[in-house]
Amino acid sequence: MPRKRKIVIGVTGASGTIYAIDLMKKLKSIENVETHVIFSAWAKKNLQLETNLSLADIKGLADYFYSDSDLGATIASGSFLTNGMVIVPASMKTVASIAVGIGDNLISRAADVTLKEQRKLIMVPRETPLNTIHLENMTKLSKMGVQIIPPIPAFYNNPKTIQDLIDHQTMKELDALGIENDLNGRWEGI
Repeated sequence: MPRKRKIVIGVTGASGTIYAIDLMKKLKSIENVETHVIFSAWAKKNLQLETNLSLADIKGLADYFYSDSDLGATIASGSFLTNGMVIVPASMKTVASIAVGIGDNLISRAADVTLKEQRKLIMVPRETPLNTIHLENMTKLSKMGVQIIPPIPAFYNNPKTIQDLIDHQTMKELDALGIENDLNGRWEGI
């Protein structure tokens, strides 16, 4: 039996916790995928503000759940093999912290490990408008191989619901992780 694909998901305090929840739900339904989830303190607050879910509900979607202050967690080490990390949503504070190598919490440390081990790192930044500092930090990360996938809706697929828009975003993240999916919304030509 092949080794499980281990995906780290960092959830920060930017608005858009629903994107992380959708990714977690879809990964949970995929056989042979193991999720390692970290919620920052502000992500927990946004969970309360933006959804009707509890932290217990979130923990039920994760195979492993970590405190953001646990710098001794397995995912804080490069010797723990993962297939990549997604930070969704990514606050500009987290983007900046990772861009300059400050690993003062588990999300930024796990991202630093992902970069140093040259594994797939995906950021879903949630901020607008973007200032020059934000753009420079994301450019710096992009030059290091980080894939930046902001949640910008597509309309060519004629979305009918907010969930349709979220599904399209999750499809992009799964594609970037190399995880096959059959979510609707792919361009099929004119």
